[in-house]
Amino acid sequence: MPPPTDLRLPLKDLLVFHRIARSLTSSLELDAILLTIFEQMQQFVHVGFWALLLLDRENAELYYAAASDNLDRLRDLRVKVGEGLAGWVAEKGHTLILPDPSDDPRLAAAGSSHNKTIRAAIALPVRGHKGTHGVLEILNPALGGDAEYTIAMLHILADYAAIAIENAEDVARAKSLTITDDLTGLYNARHLYKRMEQEIHAAKENGGSFSLAFLDLDRFKAVNDKHGHLVGSEALSRFGQRLRKLARPGDLCFRYGGDEFVILMPDTTNEQASHWTHSLHKRMSAAQFELAGGLQVSLASSVGVATYPTDGRTMHAILGAADQRMYQVKATGRGRVI
Repeated sequence: MPPPTDLRLPLKDLLVFHRIARSLTSSLELDAILLTIFEQMQQFVHVGFWALLLLDRENAELYYAAASDNLDRLRDLRVKVGEGLAGWVAEKGHTLILPDPSDDPRLAAAGSSHNKTIRAAIALPVRGHKGTHGVLEILNPALGGDAEYTIAMLHILADYAAIAIENAEDVARAKSLTITDDLTGLYNARHLYKRMEQEIHAAKENGGSFSLAFLDLDRFKAVNDKHGHLVGSEALSRFGQRLRKLARPGDLCFRYGGDEFVILMPDTTNEQASHWTHSLHKRMSAAQFELAGGLQVSLASSVGVATYPTDGRTMHAILGAADQRMYQVKATGRGRVI
């Protein structure tokens, strides 16, 4: 149909936006909202293929978050910002319309990624109040005689996608604040209790085990007394970052409180936990933490290790056993693991 001349949208197009708005206000599930948006996109334009690529800012590349087909095959693909169709749009922030076959290298790169012969393509930035979040890539669209109207509608859909992404990020950020420690970025004690209950339930179900290490920094008060609490806080932050970096994949690191830390080790026996914790403790004790002003400090710790179900079958029993062993270390010279 031709573009409306009186600026009033046809009823069927209004219904599309009504469905999307209802989806945005009734669900916090990003995947479900995006699926609704792209299902509605097909009311405006028939496409051979569409994909939503989201921006990984840390690595300056795009990854496939949704697609009309073959998403499993595309999940491991990465598109560098500035390269190909989507990469160019992510870098420039402008819509790119390639209406006919050409030798444009950006089009060729898109075709090779999807194993498709491309006759035309559209790529639109998905951009919200917080910047560009990704790119909507459409291959072989059938625009017909109302191309300008269709592309305008696609821009609106891309805006809706940006709203959904930013809402999801805000929810994830708010949730993260409730379970993380502000100073170190590690999980907090509240989340430790929740995860331990989950691990106990799982271990009861499958007859498995898990372990935890309770770390307390040795003579940390002397750091605060000598250098001040700001330096002490920075040292705690660096210690927590180093702890998380050295932890095994799957292990969870927590700041329990003050200068106390916990590492939760799922599916880990006492023997495995003891061996790994000794290795970790050695590496943490050897670390030099460079702080503001060029100050360098090393931080020793005393560590107690406990395992479910050997040392207890409740959260408090396991934590208590690890805590008691940590104090045994404190009472016998510090700087070891029991």
